[in-house]
Amino acid sequence: MHPNMQKLIILDRVDSTNNYAMGMIHEGLAEHGSACFALEQTAGKGRRGKEWKSEAGKNIIISIILNMQPVNVYRQFELSIIASLACYDFLKKYVKNNLKIKWPNDLFWNDSKAGGILIESVIKGEIWQYAVIGIGININQLLFNYQHPGAVSIQQITGEEYNVLDMAEDIRAILVSKYEELKQNGIREFFTEYNQLLYKLNENVRLKKDNAIFETTIKGISPFGQLMTFDTIERVFDFDEVVWC
Repeated sequence: MHPNMQKLIILDRVDSTNNYAMGMIHEGLAEHGSACFALEQTAGKGRRGKEWKSEAGKNIIISIILNMQPVNVYRQFELSIIASLACYDFLKKYVKNNLKIKWPNDLFWNDSKAGGILIESVIKGEIWQYAVIGIGININQLLFNYQHPGAVSIQQITGEEYNVLDMAEDIRAILVSKYEELKQNGIREFFTEYNQLLYKLNENVRLKKDNAIFETTIKGISPFGQLMTFDTIERVFDFDEVVWC
């Protein structure tokens, strides 16, 4: 067992680990680097209001609390970058090839989703007080319902079964370490690495904006976290401006 396992709050069942972590913050109980891990989550949240379903006890369901006050509130996408890279580094220990980061912060193996990230913040005025980084990674689940037709787990890829509790502590430690690197060294190297690992980089994809579906080529992300594409013209898109088709 990891020596820092005391940083991990283990919950048998909870509506949402992000909700639980936010409650700790609002009650003054939050400790930098601590995390909530749940065996079962009844109302898990994904981006764009989507529900995150997970078989009980089979996967990593964790929310990590970071004290963000040293970081300018206008640098929020930098946290998304390091969270994505932390998940990538974690997965790379078990899956050696074909891992990518799908903008803005999903983890893909080939064309299947292995995990996702949801970041929520506590901001007072222009002070970024705390961030809660919710991470879901498919570990030992073998069957996925119709809501997750493109999902994949590490066990499906490798054929091995894993200890999700030890893995949860590992990913917590990796993320906290990357955050300390961000504060000390800045975003430049992380930004370059994120762009290199981008899913469908320099490939044609189909995106949807409003009710229109169009084809374009993924060229990277901007320093502000926007997706950069090129078809007849260069374009940039914010997080919720387009969806993948």
